[in-house]
Order: sequence, then C-alpha cells, then structure tokens
Amino acid sequence: MTHSLTYSLTHSLSLRLAAIASAALIAGCASSKGPNQTSYDFGPIGAPAATQPAPAASAFPALVVADVTGPAMLDNQRMFYRLLYADAQQSRPYAYNQWSATPLQLLSQRLKTRIAQGGVKVLSTTDASGGVPLLRLEADEFSQNFDSATQSSATITLRASVFRSHRLLDQRTFARTLPAASADAPGGARALAAASDAVAADILAWLATLPAQ
Repeated sequence: MTHSLTYSLTHSLSLRLAAIASAALIAGCASSKGPNQTSYDFGPIGAPAATQPAPAASAFPALVVADVTGPAMLDNQRMFYRLLYADAQQSRPYAYNQWSATPLQLLSQRLKTRIAQGGVKVLSTTDASGGVPLLRLEADEFSQNFDSATQSSATITLRASVFRSHRLLDQRTFARTLPAASADAPGGARALAAASDAVAADILAWLATLPAQ
C-alpha cells in the first residue's frame, strides 16, 4: 500500500514538473519571437512635388533608359544604415525591416517614371531603335546615415552617362542628401524616396542642356 502511494505521488510530481517545463519552454519561444518583417518601397508615384521646379524641355524626345546598376549590397532587399557617429565604415542591416524590391529596382522604376513625367519618351533596352540615345545610370551611394542616435539623413549618388551611337555624349555625377523626418526605417525610406525624386529632377535639368544632335 505504501509502495503504491509513493509511486502515485512520484508519478504525479513528474507529470507536474513536465507540464511546468513545457510551459516554460513555450513561454521562452514566444518571448524570443521577434516582430513581423515590414517591407517598404518609395510610395505612390504621383505628380512631382510642387516645391520642385518644372523641368526644362529635354533635348531628347525619346531616350533608352537602362536599369540602374550598382554594388552587390544594393542588389538585395535588405535595408542598410550607417552610424556615422560610431563607425562610418560599417554598414548595418535593419533586423525587421526590408525593401519590397531591391534598391536598384526601386531606383530604376522611380527614375524612369520621373523622366517620363518630364516629357521624355522612355524606352527599354529591348525596345531600343537605331539612333535613340541611351541613358545609363550607376548608383554609387544609397544609404541612410545617422549623425546621432536621434538624427539621420538619406544620401543618393548616381553617375549618369548619355551615349549616342555607342559614343559617350556626356557624363555627370548627381548627389542629393535630405534629412529624414524620423531616425528609423520608415523615416529613411521616405527620405530616400524624396532624394531619388530630387536626383531625377537634376537629371532632367541636365538633359535639357545637352545638344540634340
């Protein structure tokens, strides 16, 4: 009788300990689970901002605009930032924020749209016809930089080259740095979108200065 009672108590205690351990394990898994991944893009492509000057008439009625090229880190969907006040040489990824497409794809879409809004017929490389000038764009920098823990800005640097009949007509580098409204991923995304629009306006103004022939 005593042996049966001892076995029953021991068995009951083992079950209780197992239940407690299981609950602790589940709680630990729940607490270690991070926030859901959030994706960002450049937002709706509406009309250019009213604060931007109207682009001058382009010398080119049509342009073949190639997709933006750039370093490997811009050819994936991770969102990177730099802490200039800590280590400017280190590029760090956001843990739970990413782009909906690669920065190179986002830049390509945005710049082509803005150039088309500027009155230029934008053709793809597959639709190119003889004699239509070609615009190549290379991204040298696309980053959110933190000057302090509470202040950041977005910088985009692009090198633009115009070719006609495989001959370089002109080349220029454009850079824009705009402050972010908030020192986080959403603020960086909005500032980078605004910087891309500003660079597009600069490119349109430059195209208007080039010779048509």
